[in-house]
Amino acid sequence: MTSGPNSPARPWWHRDRHEDRRGRLLARNRIQAAIRGWLAQEDFVEVDPLGLQLSPGNEAHLHAFSTRALGPDGTGRVMYLHTSPEFAMKKLLAAGETRIATFAHVWRNRERGPRHSPEFTLLEWYRAGADYTQLMADCTALCRLAARIAGAPLLRQGDLICDPFALPERLSVTDAFARHAGIDLLATLDAAGRPQPGAMEAALDAAGVRRASDDDWSDMFSRVLVERVEPRLGQGRLTFLDRYPLIEAALARPCPDDPRFAERFELYACGVELANGFGELTDADEQRRRFTHEMDLKQALYGERYPLDEEFLAALAQMPPAAGIALGFERLVMLATGAVRIDEVIWTPLA
Repeated sequence: MTSGPNSPARPWWHRDRHEDRRGRLLARNRIQAAIRGWLAQEDFVEVDPLGLQLSPGNEAHLHAFSTRALGPDGTGRVMYLHTSPEFAMKKLLAAGETRIATFAHVWRNRERGPRHSPEFTLLEWYRAGADYTQLMADCTALCRLAARIAGAPLLRQGDLICDPFALPERLSVTDAFARHAGIDLLATLDAAGRPQPGAMEAALDAAGVRRASDDDWSDMFSRVLVERVEPRLGQGRLTFLDRYPLIEAALARPCPDDPRFAERFELYACGVELANGFGELTDADEQRRRFTHEMDLKQALYGERYPLDEEFLAALAQMPPAAGIALGFERLVMLATGAVRIDEVIWTPLA
């Protein structure tokens, strides 16, 4: 079988294929340098958290890479490559840092595809004392910066385009479900924000969204989000999908005006999720409750659980109010350079 010089059948280090990728890789370097300059102007301190951790994160559907760390006496213990530098960076906030950022290599198992690599780079940053809406302004500035550096007036993914210089859209999850799926999300929650699976089942059936007999509320929520909502976001302009239901809050604090929802948003461009931002939860008891629930679910679904980082939970008591966010750096580079696959903007992609 023959293949062209840029065919994926040829390894990434083949001269012809590398030459085809090289322009985007150099653009990646320029974008990274420009972002570092922007962070410095904003008085961020760049930090470098280690990837090897006692806990990789405690979300049920995140899968980590594990290893066995041996001490000098040969005694071993299980450790993990982090899925995010979040725990370490929040410990730095507890230690007294106020504006920190990192370009962190992270690892997530069971993830591979045009937009996913088992190892990738997160641009993560935190602002102590800031409202989480400040992160939306940060994201807008960084998307515009990436486009300018790449010489691209528009962000692009296939036939979809997004103008990062246009006024961004801010859309609540509730409004997005109503607009793009015809689903009243509030009707699937009780007055305290607790999920009502039966109501969600009826809503999906009425909207013609498929579901499995064993789906729980979160499964159905995610199905609507992925199939009906996400593909329509970030078209023409950036979209900030804001105010997630509290059950989907992860590490975000409740909204002060409506505790059924959380200070969490995701940024979309061209239907692609670029970033996930929070007004950070600092209640250690509530965070422990959420982590335990997630690990119980992970045990039920996948037959495993990850340990809790007790130092992280202790640090929350010392952590100031803050806003934090993680942005998929390669995805931003993809959209700024028009790359179709994430492998096109990773210097040495996995085979």
